[in-house]
Amino acid sequence: FARREAARLLTEKQWRQAGDDTMGTGRKDCLARVWRQIVKKMGDDWIFLVLLGLTMALVSWTMDYTSAKSLQAYKWVHGELAGNVALQYLAWVSYPMILVTFASLFCHLVAPQAIGSGIPELKTILRGVVLKEYLTLKAFVAKVIGLTAGLGSGMPVGKEGPFVHIASICAAVLSRCMSFFSGVYENSTHNQDLLVCACAVGVATCFAAPVGGVLFSIEVTSTYFAVRNYWRGYFAATFSAFIFRVLSVWNKDAVTITALFKTNFRMDFPFDLQELPAFAIIGRLIYPGAVTLIIATFTFPPGFGQFMAGELMPRECINSLFDNFTWTKINPAALPAGLGRSSAWLHPNVSVFLILLLFFVMKFWMSAVSTTMPIPSGAFMPVFILGAAFGRLVGEIMATLFPNGILFDGIVYRILPGGYAVIAAAMTGAVTHTVSTAVICFELTGQISHILPMMVAVILANMVAQGLQPSLYDSIIQVKKLPYLPELALGHISKYNIFVEDIMVRRVKFLSSHSTYRELINLLDSTSLRTIPLVDSRESMILLGSIERTELQGVSDWWLSAERRVFEKAHGSGGQGVQPGWESFAYVDEEEGEEIAHKVSETDLSIYHPQSIHYPLFEIKAWEELELDKPIDMEQIRIDPSPFQLVERTSLHKTHTLFSLLGLSHAYVTSIGKLVGVVALKEVRAACSPHWLRRGRAAVLSLLSSALLGAGARRPLAAQRLFNGPVGLVGCPLMT
Repeated sequence: FARREAARLLTEKQWRQAGDDTMGTGRKDCLARVWRQIVKKMGDDWIFLVLLGLTMALVSWTMDYTSAKSLQAYKWVHGELAGNVALQYLAWVSYPMILVTFASLFCHLVAPQAIGSGIPELKTILRGVVLKEYLTLKAFVAKVIGLTAGLGSGMPVGKEGPFVHIASICAAVLSRCMSFFSGVYENSTHNQDLLVCACAVGVATCFAAPVGGVLFSIEVTSTYFAVRNYWRGYFAATFSAFIFRVLSVWNKDAVTITALFKTNFRMDFPFDLQELPAFAIIGRLIYPGAVTLIIATFTFPPGFGQFMAGELMPRECINSLFDNFTWTKINPAALPAGLGRSSAWLHPNVSVFLILLLFFVMKFWMSAVSTTMPIPSGAFMPVFILGAAFGRLVGEIMATLFPNGILFDGIVYRILPGGYAVIAAAMTGAVTHTVSTAVICFELTGQISHILPMMVAVILANMVAQGLQPSLYDSIIQVKKLPYLPELALGHISKYNIFVEDIMVRRVKFLSSHSTYRELINLLDSTSLRTIPLVDSRESMILLGSIERTELQGVSDWWLSAERRVFEKAHGSGGQGVQPGWESFAYVDEEEGEEIAHKVSETDLSIYHPQSIHYPLFEIKAWEELELDKPIDMEQIRIDPSPFQLVERTSLHKTHTLFSLLGLSHAYVTSIGKLVGVVALKEVRAACSPHWLRRGRAAVLSLLSSALLGAGARRPLAAQRLFNGPVGLVGCPLMT
C-alpha cells in the first residue's frame, strides 16, 4: 500500500507540473478534482454501497432470468415429447445431468473455491482467518455460472448461500477498485465491515427481503456485530432489493413491486499413479451425474413423479403450497377454475396426504444429497420448500378434522392449509439456527398477519435444534475442518479459570533491533509466520512492534540481489545509505517524493546492468557472507508499532471474546512490556474444546501432580503456584 501510495503521489505531482504546458493533462487534473469533490461531498461508503447494491441486483436478475428460461426450455422439451415416454424420460434426465455436470466441471477448472454454499467459509474469514483465492474474480465467475446452471437444471439446490458468497466477492473486488481513490479501502478492519454488509446484500437480492437479509447476515456470520454497520447493511440491502424488483417489473415478470411469493390469505390469521485421473473423473463428474440421474428419475412426471408433484419447478412448488384452496375438499375428477399448477398435487387414485408425505420424505433426502454435489449450491430454498410441504400437510389434516372451521367467540374461522405452509416454512430457522428466517418468510410472502405464529414456530424450532446439534453452516465448517473459532460452551466455569499463560506458545520467533541479515534469512526459512515480532534486544525482550513477512522478504531479497551488488561496487557505498531498488516508502510524503525518485532514477541503474557485469563466483560468495553479517537497517522497514497484545492473566473467556470481536489471528503476550509468548487462533480453538472444558479441577490436579515429581528444587514453588492459583488445562508448559 505504501509503495502504491508513493507512486500515486509522484504521478499526481508530475501531472500538476505538466498541466501548465498541456491542455489534455489539465482536463485530467480537472476531472480528478471533480471526482475528489464528489467523493468528499457524498462519502466513500455511500458510493461503494450504491455500486455494490446495483451490481448485485443486476447479477441476481440476470441469473434469475437465465435460470427461468432454462427451466422453461426444460418443461417445453418434456411437453413436446408427450406421447413417447421413453424419449420424455431421456430428455427429463439428460437435461439436468448436462447442466450439473457442466457446473461441476466448470467450477473445478476455474475456481474450486466456488463449490458449495460459501457461508461457512465466509464465517471463517470474518473470524480473522485468511482463505486464499476465495474472494477473487475467478471465484465470482465460477460461482455465477455454476449456480445459474445448477438452478436451471431443476435440481433441489438453493441460491441463498452462494449469493452471500457472490456479494462478498463483489464487495472485495469493489474495495480493491475503490482503493485507487481512497486509502481507507486498504484497511483490513474496514473491509471486514464491508463483507458483513455484503452478506445482507446477498440475501436481499436473493429474496427481495432487505430487513430479513440484514438480520440473517448478522445471525449467520457474526458473533459480535458492530452497530456502525447497521446503516451500511440496510441501505445496501434495500437499494439492491429495490433495483432487483424494479428489473422484474421492467421485464414484465410482475405487475408492480410486490412480495416474491405472493399470498392472498385473509388478514385476520490404495492405487497406482495412473489411476488418479480416473478417480478425479469419478469425484468431479460421475458423482454429480449419478446424483442428478437418480433424482431426475424419481421426479419423472409420468413415473414416480406423479405421486410427488414432480413436474413442478421450485418456484411453482412454493406458489402452489401457499394457495387458498383446501385440496382435501377438491374432487380430482372436477377441478375448480383457478386451481392452476396446484392440480399437480391431486391424483385420482392417491390421497393428498400420501402425496404430501411422499414429497416431504423424498425431497428431504434429495435436498441433503444435492448439497453434497461439487457445484455452487445453497440449502435455504430446499429447506424452505420442505417446511412449506410439512406445514401444508398439517394444514390439510386440520381442515379434515375441522371441516366447518373453528368456532371462537361466536365466529367460525375457516381453516386455511396455506397459512400452515407459510408458518412451517420457518423450518429453515431450525436448520440455520436463526430467528430472522421468520422475517424473511413474511417478506417473501407478504403475509405479515402470520408473523406471530411464525415467530413462535421459529423460536420453538430453534430451542429444540440448538440442543441437538450445530447449525448447518457450523456442521459444514466441522466437516471441512476450517480453522473456525467455535463458541464457548455455556455452563463451564473453567473458561474463567484458564488464562493466556496456560495456552500461549512461549518459544517465540522474533527479530531484535540488532539482528543481522543472516538471522533474518534463517528466520524466514524456518518459519511461515505472516508477522514477526520486533524486540529491543534479546536481553530486555521489550516488544517494539511487528513486521509483515512480505516486508522482510523484500528486504532480504534486495540485500543480496545482483542489482544492489553492482550498485555497491560502482558507488563504493557501505550499504546503509541510498538504496537504488528497495524502498518501503513507509515515510514518503509528497514533498520528498521527487527527491527520492531522483535518487532512484534511471541514471543510477541504466549504466550498471548486472547482466552485463560478471564477477567470479568466489567473489560473489565472499561479498554475500560479508553482507549477511551486517545489522538490518530498521529505518528502511515499515513497522507496525502497535500489534495487539494481551497480558498473561487474561482469561480464556476474555481472550475468546477479543478474538471473535476483532477478528484476530494472533496476539502477543507481554509482561510489563516484555514479550513472553504468543497465542494464535489455533491455541484458542483448542482451549475452547468441550473435551478440555469438561475436565474438573481435581482431575487436572492429579494429572499435574505427577508432572511436578520431576521438578527438582523448583517443585515446592511450582506446587504452591499450582494449588493456590487457577489451573491451566490446555497447552500448559508444565503438562507438556
